[in-house]
Amino acid sequence: MAVNLGKGQKVSLTKGNPGLSGVVAGFGWDAVSAGSVVELDASAFLLTSSGKVSDSKDFVFYGNLTHPSGGVVHLGSAAGDKQQIKIEFSKIPGSILRIAFSAAIYDGETRGQSFARVRNAYIRLLDAQTKNELVRYELAGQFTDETAVIFGELYKNNGEWKFNAMGSGCRGGLAALCGAYGIEVG
Repeated sequence: MAVNLGKGQKVSLTKGNPGLSGVVAGFGWDAVSAGSVVELDASAFLLTSSGKVSDSKDFVFYGNLTHPSGGVVHLGSAAGDKQQIKIEFSKIPGSILRIAFSAAIYDGETRGQSFARVRNAYIRLLDAQTKNELVRYELAGQFTDETAVIFGELYKNNGEWKFNAMGSGCRGGLAALCGAYGIEVG
């Protein structure tokens, strides 16, 4: 049975599932727009103790589908989710302490689109082996002009993998997220 989280809640993934070797983060949403398509892209930022990426390759998204370690892979659309990202815990480099999951509206500022037009947004974490849903976090409709959202973070604490439901929005789309996590965009 999956745990439903609210904003700011945390849960251990491995404490109650000692054999858990990885998860699949599934993202879903309904984009509501008058006359134009709202395109969203899910991504993962692999963060060091500084809270930033150590290299641009630590950013997994539509333009970089696989982290060099093979521990984080963007799977695209699958199993009823709009997009999925797979994480294998044993392949995550020791320098990576957190993995932040986000979604951004493609060209949102230019198109005048924001998360105010996105409904039923969620992230769910599935056991990578069994595909059983472990955790679900549904974002409430608290957004207005934000063009990117950080759904939550996986993090390792005292040998356990945990998940923190965040639901933090920002303006500036993917470029703003990249800047916040230490990736220079031109």
